[in-house]
Amino acid sequence: MSITLTDNAAKHIQQQLAKHSKSLAFRVGVKKSGCSGFSYTFDFSDQINSNDQLFESNNITIVVDRNSLPYIDGSHIDFTKDGLNSSFKFINPNIDNTCGCGESFSVKDSNAITL
Repeated sequence: MSITLTDNAAKHIQQQLAKHSKSLAFRVGVKKSGCSGFSYTFDFSDQINSNDQLFESNNITIVVDRNSLPYIDGSHIDFTKDGLNSSFKFINPNIDNTCGCGESFSVKDSNAITL
């Protein structure tokens, strides 16, 4: 099991964590949403819960709740800037399909996973 960050993602997260002095980690997850089924969630976490899995990448602690982990396990997270737009980009080996706008995704074996 792993979640990794590119250098760009780690630098961006480190800058944001510095602004959130109480935050301990970068929280990543999924929620049911969009036309394809799921979308990613991002937040800064002030606490670690008993159902959380921790990962370390480029000196950043990443927190994923155990319900979200099957959807994003093995993902590589990048941070990109294009003009005035900036966003996290997931390279997720579990994706089967994405919607046309790129905001949501479905996984290869969604019957085996419940959120």
